[in-house]
Amino acid sequence: DPKIGPVFDSVVEDWPEHLDKLTAFWSSVTLGSGRYKGNPMAAHRPHAPRISAESFERWLALWTEVTNDLLPAADASELQMRATRMAINLQRGLAIDDTVTRARTVFR
Repeated sequence: DPKIGPVFDSVVEDWPEHLDKLTAFWSSVTLGSGRYKGNPMAAHRPHAPRISAESFERWLALWTEVTNDLLPAADASELQMRATRMAINLQRGLAIDDTVTRARTVFR
């Protein structure tokens, strides 16, 4: 993605490894698998200067598009809500304005 891709490309050195980590993370979040052993806030904190509220909105838009394409509506909606809550928490933890992201939860 031209908007958020450069941020990821500048920090992810091994995409297959990163995708495995993301899979473990979402498996832990959605299925309670316990596969993810990291700290998302600590992982994102060094990159906070390059992450904006618009970055989160773009990520959530892509997430919504993909989950809508791949999952039944109820499952997609659940994952979208979880992703929105995570985005809000990360924005707060990284001191990024979360006003627009919080507004997403009002309309659900």
